[in-house]
Amino acid sequence: MISFRHHAVSLAAVFLALALGVVLGTRTHGDGLFPGTGDRQKLDALTAENERLAEQVKASDAFLAGAAGKLLAGSLANRSVLVFTAPDAETTDADAVTAALTNAGATVTGRVGLTGAFSDSSEGDRLRTALVNVVPAGAQLKIDAADQGSLAGDLLGQTLLTDPSSGQARGTQQERGLALETLRGGGFLNFTEVQPAQLAVLVVGDGAKADENNRGTILARFAGGLRSHSSGVVLAGRYGAAEGPGPIAIARSEAGLSTVTTVDNLDHEIGRITTVLGLTEQLSGGTGRYGTGAKATSLTVAAMPR
Repeated sequence: MISFRHHAVSLAAVFLALALGVVLGTRTHGDGLFPGTGDRQKLDALTAENERLAEQVKASDAFLAGAAGKLLAGSLANRSVLVFTAPDAETTDADAVTAALTNAGATVTGRVGLTGAFSDSSEGDRLRTALVNVVPAGAQLKIDAADQGSLAGDLLGQTLLTDPSSGQARGTQQERGLALETLRGGGFLNFTEVQPAQLAVLVVGDGAKADENNRGTILARFAGGLRSHSSGVVLAGRYGAAEGPGPIAIARSEAGLSTVTTVDNLDHEIGRITTVLGLTEQLSGGTGRYGTGAKATSLTVAAMPR
């Protein structure tokens, strides 16, 4: 029988040791800290250890990829999920999350791609104008959601995510179509077929351009806006997104975004599994900060009862 909790603890040690090996290896090589023959041997030993740990991580990824079906089976049965992707999100990460959601029994109702213009503060006025012109009948935008990320999450949360209390879609299909087509026509979104969902995942990248025109903050607050109108939202990306102005770092720092679950190791199988488990935890009223990046509190979600 697979012990997910035991494997997660072991994998955490591997990740931490790998990170230490990378740092030591870089510093000793780049700063000339070990210039002598004996010191060169130490550097070679560290390099070998780093390579060994990298192989362990690779093996752990392979193990979890094979075990994911059993680990996740039925955990999101009869649930629907909408996947959003940031401009810097890796297609492989979004595809892997979609596969993990399907393994968990969820229905993925579509994928909405956010464009560079969507997360660009210089396009804020144009995006806000587009948003306020497509508010569905009966929807009420929050007066404190003035920034473009919060406003977009507020509107699309009411437009594309079902009411947590009733489970019913808000607005009509025509209103959803108008909102989506208007935003696509303005160059803010791309999508194929989209249906309302109970839950959402926002996939981001490594945060490399997060400080450019406030992109990291816009994406984090978009996730927060979605969360205020849904049964659960997970913001998931790579390690760099949890650093500096990255969207995961912002979500972990701003008090108003504390209900959004974050995952910062989506490029590894453990992160993809954690993204799914994070949604199940949200359905139970919980929230977590998962991964190995700054302000993460655990590698993954604790084993959940069936």
